[in-house]
Amino acid sequence: MAHPLILPMAAHVALASLLYVLLTVTRAPKVWGIGRRSDGSNPWAAVEPRISANLSNQFEWPVLFYAACLLLMQNPSESVAAVALAWIFLFGRLAHSGVQIFTTNIRLRGLVFTINFLATLGLWALVLQLRSLRAA
Repeated sequence: MAHPLILPMAAHVALASLLYVLLTVTRAPKVWGIGRRSDGSNPWAAVEPRISANLSNQFEWPVLFYAACLLLMQNPSESVAAVALAWIFLFGRLAHSGVQIFTTNIRLRGLVFTINFLATLGLWALVLQLRSLRAA
């Protein structure tokens, strides 16, 4: 049976995949001429850089989320706290993506990022706790 941390990890992969699709669609008018306005402009020009930046963000802090999850998955017992923190991370990432793509509110984006930040720190606290228990 698969470890329960796999599901939030896979959901984050799905989010990154969706962002690739959105980026491709928003770049289509410029790259392929598909969906251009009658004046030749790209109707997605304002949102495309925000999608691109958000996609890049999916390969920054989340790397620490994946590392913590992989280390926690080596433990034979499943931690309810770890699974809860992983789902909190995912929902925080979804909220962060929505705020970054659909608004220009940097203050709100920072607040929403805090959800991901704290959830990942919580996962790492669990990793360190497991390591200290094994060493004892």
